[in-house]
Amino acid sequence: MTAPRPADPPSEDLSRLAVLHGVATSYSPSPDRSVAASATAVTLTLAALGVDASTPGAIRAALAAREGELGDRLLPPTVVGWGGSPPAALAALPEGTRLRIDTEQGESRTAADGLPPGVHELTATTPDGRTATAHLIVAPPRLPAPPGRSHGLLVQLYSLLSRRSWGMGDLGDLAELAGWAGRSLGAGFIQVNPLHAAVPGPPTDPSPYRPSSRRFPDPVHLRVEDVPEAAYVQEPERLRALLERSGRLREAVLRQGALIDRDAVWELKREALELLAEVPLGPGRRAAYCDFLAGQGRALEDHATWCALAEVHGSDWHRWPTGLRDPRSAETTQARNGLMDRVDFWSRLAWLTDTQLTAAQRAGREAGMPVGIVHDLAVGVHPGGADAWAQQEYFAAGMSVGAPPDAFNARGQDWGLPPWRPDRLAASGYAPFRELLRALFRYAGALRIDHVMGLFRLWWVPQGHPPTEGTYVRYDAEAMLAVLVLEASRAGALVIGEDLGTVEPGVRETLRERGVLGTSVLWFERDWEGDGHPLPPESWRADCLATATTHDLPSTAARLTGEHVELRDSLGLLTRPLEEERAEAAADAGEWLSLLSRLGLLQGTGGGGDTSSEEAQIQAVHRFLLRTPARMVGVWLPDGVGDRRPQNLPGTWDQYPNWRLPIADAQGRPVTLEDLAASPRLHALMEVLRGGGP
Repeated sequence: MTAPRPADPPSEDLSRLAVLHGVATSYSPSPDRSVAASATAVTLTLAALGVDASTPGAIRAALAAREGELGDRLLPPTVVGWGGSPPAALAALPEGTRLRIDTEQGESRTAADGLPPGVHELTATTPDGRTATAHLIVAPPRLPAPPGRSHGLLVQLYSLLSRRSWGMGDLGDLAELAGWAGRSLGAGFIQVNPLHAAVPGPPTDPSPYRPSSRRFPDPVHLRVEDVPEAAYVQEPERLRALLERSGRLREAVLRQGALIDRDAVWELKREALELLAEVPLGPGRRAAYCDFLAGQGRALEDHATWCALAEVHGSDWHRWPTGLRDPRSAETTQARNGLMDRVDFWSRLAWLTDTQLTAAQRAGREAGMPVGIVHDLAVGVHPGGADAWAQQEYFAAGMSVGAPPDAFNARGQDWGLPPWRPDRLAASGYAPFRELLRALFRYAGALRIDHVMGLFRLWWVPQGHPPTEGTYVRYDAEAMLAVLVLEASRAGALVIGEDLGTVEPGVRETLRERGVLGTSVLWFERDWEGDGHPLPPESWRADCLATATTHDLPSTAARLTGEHVELRDSLGLLTRPLEEERAEAAADAGEWLSLLSRLGLLQGTGGGGDTSSEEAQIQAVHRFLLRTPARMVGVWLPDGVGDRRPQNLPGTWDQYPNWRLPIADAQGRPVTLEDLAASPRLHALMEVLRGGGP
């Protein structure tokens, strides 16, 4: 099933205007089919970019203005140079144009070659006296390859409870996991879900992919006992009582089948952190905190102000008193001054979380991990959250990011995330993107970018319209990639792009050219342009993270047994008869198992000859991944103990407990971090990854 063709395709003038602003007038739901975007979608998208295309006269005027602007422009707002070579944009300047480059390092130069990496200011003056300035991003030509080949673990941190957790996994658990996995399992990395700050509830949206802020982490992940001030609280009995209550929360999840309750965890932690905030910082700690405040600057002040205002006025800034909706207004300044204690509280929590994130990365590296923690960057932020409030000028009002209709989803998707405006990003030299990446790379050995195709284009959906009434808006991918490569290289970090699904031609090649790794998932790796059979291991790409599954897919055990079909049937999610779905799933798994057997990868466990066991089959899947040239091989941690349940089931909301399940064994019994460390099944699987299997 495919979406119907829109009834009102854009006029010729509207199409020309759209192209000049990077707005697409058609899309391809399949390689052999093109669908025109509706005139309504194009008009509304242009309006979100500040372009009036509401009438034929307005279109003609806007077209003339844009053509004149581009014709007169000496330089685009941001230009890119790779590896110190002169930017290509300079070749179009009139002969005799003089250049002045004020570098990030404080130097002034007259030539654009041999520049150091950074974001510089470029001024061009033509012989006839015209002058233009632009941001000049100079980045290394590509990121270095990963340091050798490595294997690691993929886990949703909240699901990793230990005997010290407060009802959900925390940064203390992450540090413990990294230290153990690096030393005992030979793991080179741990990949986690986004740890961005959530929009506060109750109820808090449990999805880590729709945060309030991507710039700052969420203090719900703090290990309270690891904060030094915990030893000096004025009311230790209150802290002990909170610890006891947190133990009951933990036991409810681990022993009584309760779901992870983020709001209940935060209620306890917040009360505990309020106690810790009453403890004066020692001189050294105070100096470190002041350094953090100075380094984070206005971004942290805005974030903490939003948090303080949200406590008073609610978590959607659109509903605040009018004056407070502007972060730069006099009313906001007055309110901030009146809430300075709360602003300081939220600033301190950001600092504490940053220090524990840094400690987790340090624990991994000290355990011998060449990469350490791989953090995840969500594709966008909640429209009512802190980032959308503080950076309003960079977001397209009245628009949401999503996906167009395709062969798998005729209705398209609306993710409810406001998109960045490409014109405003370019005018700022991509300042918000640079600051975001720099913040994340403080404590990341690598960064996974969700929907990395968004660096090239995003599907914009006008508010109040279905996703079918959207269109693509293009970004300056070269500039976005230059910023990414610049900041990652400065941090000595890797970048992994989540490039699953529909990817326009040339994107994967461009990412590979710049050293950005891709993502390859076993069940999707088939010869789609040939016979459709599973892709043999030698045909896989090398520049990728290869895994058997992800947080949005069934576990490997569920895939092999077909239990993922039964789950979807029980929730009424199947679009075809149950028997048909079962047969297709069994054929898919059977085809892969046959290939594993032919390659000699399907072997008995524990020295036995039984190759039909689920555990043997999961081991064979990972032997296959090792046969590929993939530079990084990831193990979904729940696969190590036979967990059947997906952490997230796309297409569901309250029908399934997305993002609220602890890691469990094959019988659905929750498994603690301590249990994982002692699990023979997990150790046997990891021995396969270390090359110690049969």
